Amino acid sequence: MIVNEIKLNSYRNYADAAVRLSKGVNVFAGANAQGKTNLAEAVVLACIGRSPRTPRDKELIRWESDGAYVRVEGMRSYGRVTVEVALSRTENKRIRINGLPVLRIGELMSNLNCVFFSPDELRIVKAGPADRRRFLDIDISQLSKSYFYELSRYNRVLYQRNKLLKSGQATADTLSIWDVQLAKSGAKIAYQRKQFVKRLAVYGAKCHSYLTDGTERLEVEYEGTEGETVEELERNLAAALAKSLDRDLKFGFTAAGPHKDDVALTVGGADMRAYGSQGQQRTVALSLKLAELEIFANVIGEYPVLILDDVLSELDLDRQEKLFGRLKDVQTLITCTHLERDLPDAKRFRVENGTVREE
Repeated sequence: MIVNEIKLNSYRNYADAAVRLSKGVNVFAGANAQGKTNLAEAVVLACIGRSPRTPRDKELIRWESDGAYVRVEGMRSYGRVTVEVALSRTENKRIRINGLPVLRIGELMSNLNCVFFSPDELRIVKAGPADRRRFLDIDISQLSKSYFYELSRYNRVLYQRNKLLKSGQATADTLSIWDVQLAKSGAKIAYQRKQFVKRLAVYGAKCHSYLTDGTERLEVEYEGTEGETVEELERNLAAALAKSLDRDLKFGFTAAGPHKDDVALTVGGADMRAYGSQGQQRTVALSLKLAELEIFANVIGEYPVLILDDVLSELDLDRQEKLFGRLKDVQTLITCTHLERDLPDAKRFRVENGTVREE
């Protein structure tokens, strides 16, 4: 898929802007704090319904405005897709797809797809399990509306169970109602995550071997409840909840379930989450992002848009060369202060104080 046009009104530092993109590489250059990342963020917002930088929609609205508007027009293999997002300081955001209002955020998923990579995304390697779970959840939700809704259901049940635990009124009997639902929903989540990680392991190993000229091998493995089928996962998760009951009652939170799972990332037997050098962690993160592209292409039949937000400064010239060698068929949006390499076919834009002009 490709993005043809981005329109912004009262979004972040943009009063009004419209940008037509090329099907290949698009470079947005400018000094810091001029609005480059805001453009990239708007595309992600249209893909998944939320910003990759903040959970608070009101922060996306231009400071003197009551609301903001984002319109992203894309082209899929089956036709044109237009996503509109209206933000308000007093109401919930409103989303339209091809002019029709979306009543549930899950209906936005899989209309426009993107892979977003910024320096903060290095957290999927070097930060905690929550960042790696978020990485999985965003990708799988873009590929499956049912996963998004199942994840929402699981989080609601988990919230109710934890609320009961914290109340001090919880017993084995009162918790059992939530345990049944948690095991059933959690098993479906864990199963889809495991299937995704299996793909990630295959493509991640190939991409990492490519980036390191075959000198290193990346291994990716899901860490969580044991089981290969939904039924087996459900039984094992129910057993894990029963086993942790006394601990849950004592500490007031649920200790077992996919909300505690992780993804192991090892190179040469070394755990990159804890022992990888900064260079190794960057290479692993880049490998995972390239693997995402291949998974999307394999599952939905076309590449998503790749957004590289100020990430080239994190990569040496050799890694940059390797990266661009894999992007021949991928529409790419690059934000940077300046581009050290020559990209003769790229469409270039200059971003200054919330304005964009083609160079």
